[in-house]
Amino acid sequence: MKKTLTSIATALIMISSFCSFAADKNNPLRNLESAKIITTYLEATTLGSIDLNKYLFADDFQYRNSVNKDSYNKKQYLEFLKAHKGVTFNCKTSYEILDQSGKACVAKATMVFKHFTRVDYITLNQDKDGWKVSKVVTTYP
Repeated sequence: MKKTLTSIATALIMISSFCSFAADKNNPLRNLESAKIITTYLEATTLGSIDLNKYLFADDFQYRNSVNKDSYNKKQYLEFLKAHKGVTFNCKTSYEILDQSGKACVAKATMVFKHFTRVDYITLNQDKDGWKVSKVVTTYP
C-alpha cells in the first residue's frame, strides 16, 4: 500500500512538473525583444509566414488602411494573412523603432515595391505573455 501511494504521488508530481514546463513553452514569442516581434510581423505580411500569428497579435488588435479607411480586427486580419499563406511580396523591407518606453513600442516598417512604397506604423504592447502587435496603420506615401 505504501509503495502504491508513493507511486501515485510521484506520478502526480511529474505530471504537474510537465504541465508547468509546457505552459512556459506555449508561446514561442514570449521572451523575445520588440525588434524580433516586428521582424516576425514582417515575415507574416511579406513572406506569408503564418505559423506564429496566433501569438503575435493582441486580442484587441486593430488594422487600419489610412488610404481607403478600411479597418479590421484580429480575427479578420488573421483570416486575410491565412488566405495569403506562402505569398511572398517582391519588395525591400526595413524597419526602425521610433520609440520604446516601458511596455509600449512604436515602430515604422517600410516596404519598397517597384512602383510604390508601403509604410506600416506598428504599435506593440508588452504584457505577461510578451510583446504583442496591438495596432497597425498602413499608409502609401
